[in-house]
Amino acid sequence: MAIAIFLVMLVLLLLGFPMMIPLIIGAFIGVVSLFGDIGKTEFMVQQMLGGIRPASLIAVPMFILAADIMTRGHSADRLIDMVMAFVRHIKGGLAVSTSSACALFGAVSGSTQATVVAVGSPLRPRMQKGGYEDSFILALIVNSSDIAFLIPPSIGMIIYGVVSKSSIPELFVAGIGPGLLILALFSIYSMIYATVKRVPTEEPASWSERFDAIRRAVWPLGFPVIIVGGIFGGIFSPTEAAAVSVLYALLLETVIFRSITIKDFYSIAKSTGLVTGVVFILVGAGAAFAWVLSFAQIPQALLGAIGIDQMGPTGVLFVIAIAFFIGCMFVDPIVVILILVPIFAPAIKSTGLDPILVGTLITLQAAIGSATPPFGCDIFTAVAVFKVPYLEVIRGTPPFVFILLLVAVLLIFFPQIALYLRDVAFAK
Repeated sequence: MAIAIFLVMLVLLLLGFPMMIPLIIGAFIGVVSLFGDIGKTEFMVQQMLGGIRPASLIAVPMFILAADIMTRGHSADRLIDMVMAFVRHIKGGLAVSTSSACALFGAVSGSTQATVVAVGSPLRPRMQKGGYEDSFILALIVNSSDIAFLIPPSIGMIIYGVVSKSSIPELFVAGIGPGLLILALFSIYSMIYATVKRVPTEEPASWSERFDAIRRAVWPLGFPVIIVGGIFGGIFSPTEAAAVSVLYALLLETVIFRSITIKDFYSIAKSTGLVTGVVFILVGAGAAFAWVLSFAQIPQALLGAIGIDQMGPTGVLFVIAIAFFIGCMFVDPIVVILILVPIFAPAIKSTGLDPILVGTLITLQAAIGSATPPFGCDIFTAVAVFKVPYLEVIRGTPPFVFILLLVAVLLIFFPQIALYLRDVAFAK
């Protein structure tokens, strides 16, 4: 049965159907095969509805809406200008600014694709004028967007928390350490690249320009304070923080900056609704498909075949990292999280692994895979936004992927990279 389901799903994908269709068809075939009665598909519908029932999922459309409002307004540009004012004069300063801007915007949007659009659109032309090769620029933008998937509010961590029933606030705090480590390593590589390629530096900003840039960015910097500070301080739940961030974004862009109007908000809300609809259909279909796999005991058979029961915690983490990395090279990260987390749940529980550490590693691997050939979704976002050939986008990616995989290995051997802040924040 399992082979037939996966073959059908593969054929549908190759025929160009969106991922939600293979998931639903796969779940349908599984239900009919298990129960021998097409009338039992009511179980599949129940699982789909159950998959989108958790209240924590309300945070997803809220964060997407807040990011859409910011992208249409002035907040993203002001954050970028502030970073540029402080580092543009160092070797590789423009590249460092780009990575830093991705981290800052990630602390607002939680979406890799939104980060590619919001940060890449204004900074790519500036880096081209600064003497950087376009292949390096595109690779830097696409891979730096991975930081947005780790820095709270990460949409990937919300989905993982719902599926695994883990603490979303703990996941948010745990993602900060790996995100900052990636930012540091990308910055070092950018400076080395600029030195080797003899990329010219820009004139340093005066202190008056820096203070002006900080003043202009004060309001946008309120987003990470609200989200991280509110959750860290126990003031908000992630869902409440998402709602507050939407209200804050709306007040900021309509009243203070006056960059958008109420009429603009209609089109922004419609865009968010379309994205949210796709995400929730994927979540519901993924929940039904995961239930079929679990009911048929397919996860136990697959993991038993590779001998995961005999592995220790480190071995299990490596298997998880490899599975999610490969999966997200071909399929949307949300779908991979929905399918694979239930498969690995028994092994995670039996080895006593901290689910927060596992969630951080899974989110990192999902982010890496989404920016890795052949079918990483962020690559195609860059192709569409920047109107460049696919091969040009991926040509400069190997060094960045190597750095990201290095961080994943470090996370496996040194879990405190993720867990230190979590333990401090939640006194564990």
